[in-house]
Amino acid sequence: MPSLPLLFDAQGLVPAILQDHLTGQIRMFAYATEAAVRKTLETGRATFWSRSRGELWQRGRVSGHETPVVRVLADCDGDCIIYSCDPNSPSCHSGAPSCFFQALDGEHMVQASEQPQSLLALLESSPNIRADVDAVPASVSRESDDDAVQKAADALYALIVGLRARSIPVRRVLGEVARRLERATT
Repeated sequence: MPSLPLLFDAQGLVPAILQDHLTGQIRMFAYATEAAVRKTLETGRATFWSRSRGELWQRGRVSGHETPVVRVLADCDGDCIIYSCDPNSPSCHSGAPSCFFQALDGEHMVQASEQPQSLLALLESSPNIRADVDAVPASVSRESDDDAVQKAADALYALIVGLRARSIPVRRVLGEVARRLERATT
């Protein structure tokens, strides 16, 4: 079997980041061996190398919170990978959705769970979003959840297609949303 085209360190490890493929949220970080990466590709489940136990570790195999991997991405040098995943449970052993809920404040670690790391998480947790509910078209607000999801998906799809046709990156729109949220919280 040929080696994977990745650069493993002297211990045979490559940094592996678990990232939500829909939101972009970084969920956790660990290391993987070639066998772990192959197992992930084979099973579609996030598999790492446990440095403390010295064995392969399939995330959630024991707890039942397995993490389906949509695809494995490698950086430009092949010395770091991302398991692009579809998380259906918390990724942190603490029970948090992400292991990244602390912020470095000078020389101290502070709890930052109140400060979501992504714009989408910030939007979902914003108290101002409740004030904007009145602006939601009645056709969506009175629908069942499944119908509302379908209509929202239709609208988002049409919006993304329209932006792409005009060569306007979605990131530019997200920047405007971030600016509005910042203005609303000040």
